Amino acid sequence: MRIVSGSHRGRVIHTPRNLDVRPTTDFAKESIFNILNNYFEFDGLKVLDLFCGTGNMSYEFASRGCGDITSVDSNYACCEFVKRTSAEFKMNQIKAIKSDAFTFLKRATVPYHIIFCDPPYDLENINTIPELVFQNKLLKPEGWLIVEHGEQTDLSKLPHFNQHRKYGNVNFSVFIEK
Repeated sequence: MRIVSGSHRGRVIHTPRNLDVRPTTDFAKESIFNILNNYFEFDGLKVLDLFCGTGNMSYEFASRGCGDITSVDSNYACCEFVKRTSAEFKMNQIKAIKSDAFTFLKRATVPYHIIFCDPPYDLENINTIPELVFQNKLLKPEGWLIVEHGEQTDLSKLPHFNQHRKYGNVNFSVFIEK
């Protein structure tokens, strides 16, 4: 994995082999950020990275100038890796929190500009993520929820759905707060 753009462009992220994660591919990451570039100025944005795993997306947001990034994962080793790596990269705007993503969404009270969510592709209740985000008003106006998922998942019938993008085996469903 590498950081695609921004102040840390080209920096390689060396992940431990014992982390049970499936990071977003560089190709898919670069593609979704090309779309985000058309809608957002990253400087100072508040971002939530759910099911953050290695922190791959958090580092990309930080490298592009986002001001406040919350990285949430239920795996202690993942959170510790994100803390160590963000400290090594001097990305002080990243805060790693060990929590179940659904519990975090139910308790969160502060809205975000972008919520990126990369749950396990076989997660049964993936469709409840957008519901919790919008029910708890966790997006600022014109804010985006991006859910990464496998091709067997169809979220297009859910409220606030805006678009679907496919990059190789990676699918993104985008939801927008109006």
